[in-house]
Amino acid sequence: MGNADDAAYMETVLSPKPLDPEKAAERLREVKGVFDELGVTFWLRSGTLLGIVRAGSFIDWDDEMDTASVLGMHGVTKETVKRVAEAFRARGFTVRVQEGPRYAAVAFVKDGIRTDWTCYRLVDGRAYEFPGIEIPLHVFDELKEIEFAGERFLIPNPPEDYLAAKYGPDWRTPKGPGFEADVVRQVTDGSMISRWTGLLWRASGGRLPRWCARVRVYDREGALVRGVQVRVAGIGETATNAQGEARFPVPADDYYAVTVAYPGHSEVLYMEMLRPGGRYTYWPGPIVTAEEHYKAGVRALALIEE
Repeated sequence: MGNADDAAYMETVLSPKPLDPEKAAERLREVKGVFDELGVTFWLRSGTLLGIVRAGSFIDWDDEMDTASVLGMHGVTKETVKRVAEAFRARGFTVRVQEGPRYAAVAFVKDGIRTDWTCYRLVDGRAYEFPGIEIPLHVFDELKEIEFAGERFLIPNPPEDYLAAKYGPDWRTPKGPGFEADVVRQVTDGSMISRWTGLLWRASGGRLPRWCARVRVYDREGALVRGVQVRVAGIGETATNAQGEARFPVPADDYYAVTVAYPGHSEVLYMEMLRPGGRYTYWPGPIVTAEEHYKAGVRALALIEE
């Protein structure tokens, strides 16, 4: 991954903009053309699928398109990921590949429009989607075909099972900005760490240096805050100590969703890069309304590594 690839990707994450439906549809058809030319089986997922199933369109405030495959299913392998990345680069896309323990995340960016391709890795026979939601494998066995944007696309089958796993039983009800909190609530604590790691962590009193990450929490007045509930989705919840510091195990360099809450304040940081042994600082984000910011202030990569 080069600097241009990284910069193009980061621009879409840090300064997201709602998709223009016509341009997004054109880009999605182009993406499908590349996959089809390579003979790679992929399907629509996440917010893209939610909008299509629920309303037959992109969600008004969505800022990227979401696709997926499973490594080890439908002929998709690690070599496939390399071939796909090379093909998109050859067609003028900037491409960012992020390897994680549970999925390879590939982003294709062109003209400021990002398409995410999540390649799930099977872990103990299970597939996990960011930020740690287990997706039932049966929805990928016999994929369903639908028509959208003048093309035929594959989707999980039945799509209702996938959407309930990702967004909860009330997925049919539009939530608007702030849906991230609902998604994070679907993640089971401990699902992103092994049972053995969890046992060692508890036995050590939360002090295993190999995995221990720390975050210091400040309030809007610049004071460290004691008793803040810090939850890392898929790992668990802990409280800051007298020095305003929370500790939690991080099994591998990866993106995680982090929730910070104390009386009068709650914020979901939907995508934070954390690493074992990392030290971070949290400052509350600006107070904004949905009218001022279509994502209602949901931030990504907001923790400052010390």
